[in-house]
Amino acid sequence: MTAHTREMSVQELERAWMDEAIRLATDSVLNGGGPFGALVAKGGEIVAIGNNRVTATLDPTAHGEVSAMRAACKQLGTFSLEGCTLVTSCEPCPMCLSSALWARVDRIIYSADRHDAAMAGFDDRKFYDLFEKKPQSMWPTRVEQLDLPNRTAPFEAWLAKTDRIDY
Repeated sequence: MTAHTREMSVQELERAWMDEAIRLATDSVLNGGGPFGALVAKGGEIVAIGNNRVTATLDPTAHGEVSAMRAACKQLGTFSLEGCTLVTSCEPCPMCLSSALWARVDRIIYSADRHDAAMAGFDDRKFYDLFEKKPQSMWPTRVEQLDLPNRTAPFEAWLAKTDRIDY
């Protein structure tokens, strides 16, 4: 098999994964969820799937990507998704992107973008704007520091813990 043939196979596999993510998103709508679906793949195989369950579970963090990553971590028995690809029907919102970064996924592939989502009523632009370093005075939520003398106690306990699992 030539490198070009192998590359085409990877492209076909990724297209099939994306078709699955889009199917998951569409089925999610039909089953009371939001129009977002995702999957995590590793070594050419789908490890886990997820769809948006925010309104169904009353959980604002139950986005399709987060759901898929949670399921993948359980399936793989680890909190790290190194070596994995996150395939999602739509561009990850800032929360999902941050979650994927924390999970250490190798790659993210998406189809629809934030503008497509906004046209359907999912307008996350204010969040993207926030993370593009707008001044705090323009943030939709006040964020304040309360500086207490024991503010570093949890970190000191963590550093003193000899059997901690670093991440």
